[in-house]
Amino acid sequence: MGDTTFTELRNHAKRYFDAVEAGATVRVFRNGKPIADIVPIRAGVASWKRQATPLTIKGIALSREILSDRDESV
Repeated sequence: MGDTTFTELRNHAKRYFDAVEAGATVRVFRNGKPIADIVPIRAGVASWKRQATPLTIKGIALSREILSDRDESV
């Protein structure tokens, strides 16, 4: 099915979700910027085994910050 705008998705949601159910992926745009991908859920795969984008956080590791704070308080 491809790409669509948020307004088009809202106005024709059934058509897009039927396509996703059939295996298609739909990318949703708002003001020309992609905001979401609607993808089919693979049947028979536990949610914790599904492919996901890894979480990345910039900055110092929390455990390192806690140890640093403990060293300063002694």
